[in-house]
Amino acid sequence: MTNDTPLDAEEFAAYLALREVASLLEHGVEQQFREDGGIGGAQFGILAQLANSPNGQARMTDLADSLVYSRSGLTYQAGQMEKAGLITRAPAEDDERSIIVELTPAGREVLDRVMPGHLEVVRRLFFQWLTRDEVLGLADLMPRLRDQMRTAPPRSQRPRKPSPGRSPRSSG
Repeated sequence: MTNDTPLDAEEFAAYLALREVASLLEHGVEQQFREDGGIGGAQFGILAQLANSPNGQARMTDLADSLVYSRSGLTYQAGQMEKAGLITRAPAEDDERSIIVELTPAGREVLDRVMPGHLEVVRRLFFQWLTRDEVLGLADLMPRLRDQMRTAPPRSQRPRKPSPGRSPRSSG
């Protein structure tokens, strides 16, 4: 269903407030990640996803999709994290084109170190201002919105546009 009517004043105000709340929360947690663990939000997301994955492993494309992060951006972050000893990367046994990322003990230690402060920042900046009914409402609403927004194919599954001067069928 598409709706070509512009946002009304309340919708636009709600949208702008949501952007600002998300930015303020992101700024607060980014600062805490840097202070407590020397990592950024993207790196926290990678560590947290791996910690919640079977065997502490995931494919790079699956991480990119779940974190809503570009493949090239994730490759850069993973390279930095691998240099720091927080993760390892290796070709998948079943498909050498796929890269498997694995959480290391050092990565788990960093995650364990930042998590208490992270939860405190999220509570202080966000949840302390909400009633229990508002939290329950968000817990119902947000997954539905996320799932609806994810109905479009993830970036890693969209067909790539051919490079200039190359036909879509050329191998390279």
